[in-house]
Amino acid sequence: MTKRPYLAGVLGAFFIAFSAILVRVAEVEPATAAVFRCLYALPVLGLIAWRERVKYGPRPLRQRMIAAGAGVFFALDLVFWHNAIAAVGAGLATALGNSQVVFVGLIAWLILRERPEKRALLALPIVAAGLVLISGVIGEGAFGKSPGLGVFYGVLTAITYSGFLLVLRRGNRDIRRPAGPLFDATATTAIGAALIGLAIRDINLTISWPSHGWLALLALESQVAGWLLISISLPRLPAAVTSLLLLVQPVASMLFARILLAETPSGIQVLGVGFILAGIVFANSGRRPSDELLSPDPDQEHDSGHKMEHVGGDVGREKTEAPASPEKDH
Repeated sequence: MTKRPYLAGVLGAFFIAFSAILVRVAEVEPATAAVFRCLYALPVLGLIAWRERVKYGPRPLRQRMIAAGAGVFFALDLVFWHNAIAAVGAGLATALGNSQVVFVGLIAWLILRERPEKRALLALPIVAAGLVLISGVIGEGAFGKSPGLGVFYGVLTAITYSGFLLVLRRGNRDIRRPAGPLFDATATTAIGAALIGLAIRDINLTISWPSHGWLALLALESQVAGWLLISISLPRLPAAVTSLLLLVQPVASMLFARILLAETPSGIQVLGVGFILAGIVFANSGRRPSDELLSPDPDQEHDSGHKMEHVGGDVGREKTEAPASPEKDH
């Protein structure tokens, strides 16, 4: 798939578009879904990460610790997002979560002192208008058990997901092996989500089938396949193409939620989604891939017997702007 980044990106976006739907049909507590989707993904990610280690050598301990630390943010992100799904539905919750494209620049500014792009700041009012429209404050017939609460959880999802991406970016300096950092982060996420669930008494570790089956499918198609395909594709694609790919997941998720779950957002809420998508495109359209090529990390251990391969051209470029998930993986 490294030679076909366009195909990888589209497939990854479609895979993770089903994430919120699978969370809905599993019918388990938000923290429970977060824990099991990670636990089921770990064996597969661990195998792929082991193969990466054999081929490229061990990753520096510092990068492994940073990637594991990213899992703390991801645990919060998943718990918030799963609560948003319960409150406002799979489709709208996915659109809300994808607003992280705007928030990530602000958080990088506040925490990492990275100068935010002007487009990200200008996109904020557009996204904010979309959030208000989805919340049900304006108009009647808003979809969702509690759309206002769903928007609240959606914003928290976007903020914590932004933190996850920023931290993971620092722990994933080599785009040739995306599974290693994802394995470290996923392991920490499983532990973090379990602790959160125990703290708020919102976890059930004795769930039965078919919930196990839906969460296993969620782990394989989203946490493993979707994330890896996205990680492979986005750093290798032009910024303009990335902007379009960022729209595939929320649009597809809303469409699938309408067909499979009979979710029917009001016209005002659909308009709000349109505002959010417009803000995402506007904020992301000014980004450009970094010209910084991969080189051996100064912290890389040299006793592994493996020679770091030089990767040049577009394939070797590190994407300095963290991509959305599409998951919003989510």
